[in-house]
Amino acid sequence: MDRIGAIILAAGLSRRMKERNKLLLPIGGVPMIRHVVATYLAAIDGEVCVVTGFEAVRVDAALAGLPVRLVHNEDFEKGQPFSVRAGLLEAPNATHFLIGLGDQPQIKADDLRALIKAHLNGDPAKISIPYQGGLRGNPIIVPWGMRARLLSDKANPGCGKFTRANPDLVQHVPLSQPGFFNDIDTPAAFAAYQKIASEGVRP
Repeated sequence: MDRIGAIILAAGLSRRMKERNKLLLPIGGVPMIRHVVATYLAAIDGEVCVVTGFEAVRVDAALAGLPVRLVHNEDFEKGQPFSVRAGLLEAPNATHFLIGLGDQPQIKADDLRALIKAHLNGDPAKISIPYQGGLRGNPIIVPWGMRARLLSDKANPGCGKFTRANPDLVQHVPLSQPGFFNDIDTPAAFAAYQKIASEGVRP
C-alpha cells in the first residue's frame, strides 16, 4: 500500500519580507510554518520532515509539540536546492513524498489529497507537479525510486533543474486550487492574504 510522506522547506532567509521572518507571521492565530505543517499532517499518513536553516531555533519553537522530524540545513544560505538536498537525505520512509514550501498557507488538506490522488491515478513512477496556465506549483510529489537521481547532482541538487532537464520523468497535474500557486514572500502578499481571509473567502 502506498505511504505518503512529506518534506517541507523552512530554511530560507526571508529577505523579501524585510525585517520579519515570513514563516513566523500569524495565520489563524499560529505561526505560518505551524499552520502549513499541520495541514500536511492532516492530509498524509506518513512522516513529515521539516528542513530548517535561517532562525532555526525560532522555527523549531514554532513547531513544538507537533509530530515532525526537524532537519537543519547547514548550507541554507546557498539556496533552496541545498535545503531540498538536506530533506532528501533524511527523506521520510514512504513510497512517495511531497516536497512543499513552508510559506504556502493557502493550501488546504483537501488540496493535498487531490494532488496525491492524481499522482497515484497517473504514473506514480514519475514526479508530479501541479500545473495551471503554464505555471508550475508546489508541492510536488516524488516517488521514492527517484530520490537517488535527485541527489546525484552535487552542484545543483534537488528538483528544479532535474525536472526541467528530464520532462519524460515528469507529469503535470492540472489543478485549479490557488494554494498551489501562491506563496507569501513579501509584505504586500501577506497583506493581500490577510484581506482575503478577513472577508471569509477561501484564500
